[in-house]
Amino acid sequence: MDARTDLRDLKATVEALDRGEATSTDLVRASLDRIDESQPHLNAFRVVRRTTALDEAREADRRRANGERLPLLGVPIAIKDDTDIVGETTMFGCAGTFAPKDTDAEVVRRLRAAGAVIVGKTHSPELGQWPLTGGDAFGHTRSAWSRDHTPGGSSGGSAAAVAAGLVPAALGSDGAGSVRIPASWSNLVGIKPQRGRISMWPDAESFNGLTTHGPLARTVADAALLLDVVSGNHPGDRHACAPLTVSDAVGRDPGRLNIALSLKIPFTATPTSLDARVRTRIAALAAVLRDLGHEVTLADPDYGMTFGLTFLPRSMAGIEDWLYRLPDPSLADVRTRANARTGRFLRGYPLRAARAVEPRLHRRVGRIFDRFDVVLAPTTATPPLPVTAIDGIGGWATDKVITGACPYAWPWNVLGWPAINVPAGFTEERLPVGAQLLGPANSEPLLVSLASQLESVLRWHEHTPERWW
Repeated sequence: MDARTDLRDLKATVEALDRGEATSTDLVRASLDRIDESQPHLNAFRVVRRTTALDEAREADRRRANGERLPLLGVPIAIKDDTDIVGETTMFGCAGTFAPKDTDAEVVRRLRAAGAVIVGKTHSPELGQWPLTGGDAFGHTRSAWSRDHTPGGSSGGSAAAVAAGLVPAALGSDGAGSVRIPASWSNLVGIKPQRGRISMWPDAESFNGLTTHGPLARTVADAALLLDVVSGNHPGDRHACAPLTVSDAVGRDPGRLNIALSLKIPFTATPTSLDARVRTRIAALAAVLRDLGHEVTLADPDYGMTFGLTFLPRSMAGIEDWLYRLPDPSLADVRTRANARTGRFLRGYPLRAARAVEPRLHRRVGRIFDRFDVVLAPTTATPPLPVTAIDGIGGWATDKVITGACPYAWPWNVLGWPAINVPAGFTEERLPVGAQLLGPANSEPLLVSLASQLESVLRWHEHTPERWW
């Protein structure tokens, strides 16, 4: 890979532009060419904005030549296809004939204000429901690490694009682990920020408060930079946070922390267990934390038996909301339509009750932070799934597959608190797995500081996939 067009590091890309060692036009063209070359194999992108992105790159070079500097001026970035950008459709993994959008989402407006060049929109499973990225509308997105395995979901297209070096960083969204799961299965850093840290506008909230945008990148510094760029609120937001500069915590000593190692699986309706291969990698990560001077103790948050019942109404009602935005809901997967019917049934009192109980859940789960600073948990219960793991099966069978693989991430979406996936190494089959660092409300700086300290030892960004695409 030409050093002048190396797209594997966001901060290094910005610095190369600042020093005049690369032009935006060259970087964006390199990104677009790699997307085109990989697309028949990885299938990471639904929309590629070749003409528009190159025009924007040339304009970025002109602005730089005139002395302008912005955090991401001229840098190629990808966004997930649940996010509106002017002139493109937002299909969110669905089939049908969609109208192009005439307004940018607030997060896109912020990317543009920072000077980013959005090269395309990445694939998601239908309405972001599953931790695999595939569907009848576009086929399968495949992992940069293995052609036979999924990069995860629902932000799988963004994860595949970053892991393959097509873009230096990308945005995803996380409603039940949809940033953290693909980060785990793609050897990336993925941040689910505090609810309200990033605006979801044009929606006042997304999936009844479960979902937030979040960055995917190879390093903590890159993910923190992208998070800082897109953070902030719109006047119509239901949730808002005080401004916070997360990048300041990169490289900062977190101090000696008390860390709870939690392997207990939160309540699920189907039998689940932690794969021994994942358990081994989490134990090794805990040992690294002890070597760094932290106290690591086995302890679990008190989720309680009813915690999962607060997730279901919010997620299913959110699916129903999205289904009826589609130009032709009848084209949706039969499992999507079944989930939407469940959402219609749960929309009234169950949804109101699920939302009303959240403060009580904050208090109950939050008691663990009276004794510990951070919770360390697996991000997933298994290594990456085969790309075909849920193809052609019914709704109950699908639920068993996805809850068996990914039972750990969703509670922090109910709580709305920050979480970061950090790479935890590889199985003997050379498949990536990850771990979550979980914190209380507004704890992104602490989590970023700890993740950065781990990265300085584990150097996960130096491990890159062997190119097969």
